[in-house]
Amino acid sequence: MSAAETPEAPARDRVALVSGGSRGLGRLLVERLLGEGWRVATFSRSANDFVKDLQAEQGDRFLWEAADLGDPDALRGVVRTTVRRFGRVDLLVNNAAVLHQELFLTTSRKQTETLIASNLLAPITLAQACARAMTRQGGGQILNISSINAIRGYRGVAVYAATKAGLDGFSRSLARELGAFNIRVNSLVPGFFDSDMTEEVTERNRERIQRRTPLGRLGTMNEIADAVLYLISPASSFITGQSIVVDGGITC
Repeated sequence: MSAAETPEAPARDRVALVSGGSRGLGRLLVERLLGEGWRVATFSRSANDFVKDLQAEQGDRFLWEAADLGDPDALRGVVRTTVRRFGRVDLLVNNAAVLHQELFLTTSRKQTETLIASNLLAPITLAQACARAMTRQGGGQILNISSINAIRGYRGVAVYAATKAGLDGFSRSLARELGAFNIRVNSLVPGFFDSDMTEEVTERNRERIQRRTPLGRLGTMNEIADAVLYLISPASSFITGQSIVVDGGITC
């Protein structure tokens, strides 16, 4: 039995909270989780057509809240609203993040603080609020979306890489603390894949990435989503405290 399938949570009643679920990988995860029978909550700064359509079509199984990653009170409020609406929260996917590319010597203090607040402090805030609910209900799962920038150096992303490396360390230590409460904590470490974050990659850089990747291509969002669904499934019920790399081999 997986942590998300405790006696209090039959498969049809599982509840997931996905940060940044209005676009990109977060949007795909919302769609895939709904398709797997989960009830899903998400938040973003504003509601787009995707969110509005889901509210109209699946309002009984879908919840959207307006919240900013830099507002910890709003983040805790999202968790409270999720639990109040659905009665529980079985899965947190810390997906939302901010990527700012700039050489370290010209990175401003404000940019640094924004990256840390959005990519590290926000996931920690959400994890604490969700973990408190999970301990009361008998278990759950926390999955943090990291980056290969945490394990291999690249120019122009020093602070971003630091936040993702911090997220991986947080996952390992949190898994130690929460295992006794039947809560699994892992990181998923995606490589380069087609998403809104890679839309601005030049064709020359894309070709260089493909040459350096043993599988010879960028990944797809569906491949990342497949890895997420594996890590939250009963098939991975004995996996916790791990950073699972899905990168086509570029870091090997």
